[in-house]
Amino acid sequence: MLKSMTGFGRSEISGEDRKITVEMKAVNHRYCDISVKMPKKLSFFEAGIRNVLKQYIGRGKIDVFITYEDFTENNICVKYNSDLAKEYYTNLDKMSKEFGIENDIRVSALSRYPEVLTLEEQTINEKELWQLVEDAVRGAAERFVETRIAEGENLKLDIISKLNGMLSLVEYIEERSPEIVTEYRNKLMTKVTELLGDTRVDESMLVTEVTIFADKICVDEETVRLRSHIANMKDTLEDSDNVGRKLDFIAQEMNREANTILSKANDLEVTNKAIDLKTEIEKIREQIQNIE
Repeated sequence: MLKSMTGFGRSEISGEDRKITVEMKAVNHRYCDISVKMPKKLSFFEAGIRNVLKQYIGRGKIDVFITYEDFTENNICVKYNSDLAKEYYTNLDKMSKEFGIENDIRVSALSRYPEVLTLEEQTINEKELWQLVEDAVRGAAERFVETRIAEGENLKLDIISKLNGMLSLVEYIEERSPEIVTEYRNKLMTKVTELLGDTRVDESMLVTEVTIFADKICVDEETVRLRSHIANMKDTLEDSDNVGRKLDFIAQEMNREANTILSKANDLEVTNKAIDLKTEIEKIREQIQNIE
């Protein structure tokens, strides 16, 4: 299925305590260039995220934005260090007896001693979190691919329309070429007759001159190759993924043939059609730049 390199995808996955949102968009690029922006808390998943995305993407500059909401962040655990509290109390009681003073320690005071009570963030279940991230990334990537396929279909239809237009131009050039030779022979015959008057024209010399001219302007090879390239491009458009580079190469070969036809053209009408061919090929090449 033909794919455009531009696209957009979004997915939101919610768990019991967390929500992951993934958005991705892409523009044209020669290679596969993936940029991922996400919270530091998820940074250790970056390699896995890239591996997932490469299963869906062949080419393009892709920007991925991941947001993470953790509804457990405010549920901080308070950890009580019983052994340390006992150690503090034992030593305070020892000081009371040693100096003969009242031990007036209260629980509120003891709790403020270092490390007796500490705040501890709940441990993240990495496997569970990764599953949430992966599901969100795959969801966004699938929607992203859907938009690429839809746009790719539009590109294919447009390119096929232009290729059919090129075939019409090639047909015209093929039909016009023999007429050019006939017209040249008639003009040559007229000029020779005007110059020589009633003198008999050497038919063999005339044939030789016309043959040389016909060989000089002959574009049969070029039109045959153009037809072949057009058919090849149509077939390639029906292929599966990652055909952009191949299509670009075919378009370059088309342009080469059109240039040769233009250089050989000794007729205003053929020249105009060859220019039209180059114009259509350039339009096709511009569209191909959007194909993955």
